[in-house]
Amino acid sequence: MYCWSRMSHSQAESVIKNIIREIGQECAMKGQTVSETLVAFMVKAVVLDPRNEFNVDRTLTKNDVQKLIKLCVSRLLDTANPSLDTIKMQVYFDMNYTNRVELLNEQHRILEARLAPVSREITDNRARTREELESIYRKIVSYVLLRSGLGSPTDIKVVREATAALQSVFPQTELGVFLSLSKKDKERQLKELTMIVTGIRLFNKDCGKGGEGIDDLPAILNEAIPAATQPIDAELRASQDLAYRYTAVLEMMRESPHRNIEARLSVLKEALFNVRQHEAFLCIILSDVIMCAQEVEMMDKQFAAQIEQLKNTVQAKTAVPTSQVFPIFLALSNLWTSFQDEILLLSFLTNLTVSLQQFLGIHAQLFPDDVMESLLEGVTVKSDEQRIKETMGIKVNVSDFKEQEWLFPETTANFDQLLIQYRGFCAHTLAEKDGLLLPGNPAIGILKHKEKYYTFSAKESAYVFAQNPDMFIQLIGEKAKECAELIQLLELHHQFESLAPYSQVRSGDKRSMKPITKCDSSTQTDTHILPPTIVKSYEWNEWELRRKAIKLANLRRKLTHSVQTNLSHMRRDNSTQVYLLKDFGTQTKLDNSSNVPRPQIFLAGLRGGSTPTTCMVKVNLTRAVDET
Repeated sequence: MYCWSRMSHSQAESVIKNIIREIGQECAMKGQTVSETLVAFMVKAVVLDPRNEFNVDRTLTKNDVQKLIKLCVSRLLDTANPSLDTIKMQVYFDMNYTNRVELLNEQHRILEARLAPVSREITDNRARTREELESIYRKIVSYVLLRSGLGSPTDIKVVREATAALQSVFPQTELGVFLSLSKKDKERQLKELTMIVTGIRLFNKDCGKGGEGIDDLPAILNEAIPAATQPIDAELRASQDLAYRYTAVLEMMRESPHRNIEARLSVLKEALFNVRQHEAFLCIILSDVIMCAQEVEMMDKQFAAQIEQLKNTVQAKTAVPTSQVFPIFLALSNLWTSFQDEILLLSFLTNLTVSLQQFLGIHAQLFPDDVMESLLEGVTVKSDEQRIKETMGIKVNVSDFKEQEWLFPETTANFDQLLIQYRGFCAHTLAEKDGLLLPGNPAIGILKHKEKYYTFSAKESAYVFAQNPDMFIQLIGEKAKECAELIQLLELHHQFESLAPYSQVRSGDKRSMKPITKCDSSTQTDTHILPPTIVKSYEWNEWELRRKAIKLANLRRKLTHSVQTNLSHMRRDNSTQVYLLKDFGTQTKLDNSSNVPRPQIFLAGLRGGSTPTTCMVKVNLTRAVDET
């Protein structure tokens, strides 16, 4: 007996593995090979279905385990069941699809693993003789070709061209220095040499001087992307058309239950789930192809710009500094590697699209064209776009709700980026009409309930759902337990963690986008609504306050003194007035004058004479006073 809730984790895993092994063996005995992943999903789905009356909280007897195995085997062998094909499709997509970053990282890891033996032969070599050095140089050329993917190492022309390019940047005489490096430095230099040689060969190819064994990847991609997009678009339209017809028939069954087609209601809903899941997967693949096309377009421009820059740098020069051209060679190599990655990614997406077709064969068996034509007689088939167009202009009146929060395009900045529950299908129709998938129209209004967002196909559905959202959410959860394929189709992994696909669990943290609401608002402020309260004496500068404080402190030590004498007692101010002086002149009748004689003295004999001694004679010639 087994009680899963009371077992340890290792014991529960052991029991589940034994059950999965027995189911796989029984299916193999009956001619059906199934993967362990599919069996594990089916075991959890059968246990989760309330109709099977399994309770993991109570002890499971041996009969319960046998019942579980029998139910799982029965469902896995029911090849005429669209539900099984949907589950197989989901398991296959979850096990094989990966986003571009993880896919490219894995491919690069595989490339490194394949090149590891060649790299070790070079880095671990201790060549001494001339023959050994030549051998290791040839291995470096092979390594460069294998890593770059530009031609085969067995093609003589390719090897000669790669060798010439390598010798221009790494002559054989430098092998001694290379071998003296550490292992990590050798590996780093090998990668750098590969990128430089790749850039040189790509430049030579563009100039028409080489390029042996190099395919024109940009041209190949520009042809391959439209060729890959067209079949994906065609399959997407086919699945959508089939989904529109299934939806129209199911709506007719709801409106006319008396018609003799109710026996196919369950199968028809499972078929609808199948094509809707296929449509969802194709949309994911198509978005990756579109992103691939955008990347290629951008890289085309960058590659042409780098080639043009290199031509302008080199021109007709015989020698160019490595500091100018090596960075451009490295950029060319990185761009070419990105082209190779895009080809790999495009091939992966194309193969995945083709592989999904194996899960659609049931539709032609259950509902061939003549059967569908009879079911659609008198029924109008509407596309999702037509249904949304019919409800355009109809909105929820927010004033009718006091507690619920509604979001609209004009009031939410990131309206198109919100994660809508149930993959955008009408939440009310899902619960009310037993899993009918009708597209919701966000323009009617998105209901925000417990940090999750819901859309509706009609205004009336929105009003009914908003009255008791928790009840309808629970009904949808119960429906998903009965139809396990709805868990991934409607993205209910938050409710059923045990059945959550790895891809959704892995990206769950990226889906918590919150709405950014916006609205038009305006404000107006009266001028001087209060009397001014400006303090004129306020001073914000502490140094100014310090200066004032010092000034006041100095004034406290200053005194004003005054004295008074007896003479100044009762003294008052007096004023005096004087008459200004006048100019006077006088005149006499007689004019008289006086003069003194001018002194005149004559000195004779200064020049000498006949006598040996000089004899001077002084003669006073001044006239007497009375003679003047």
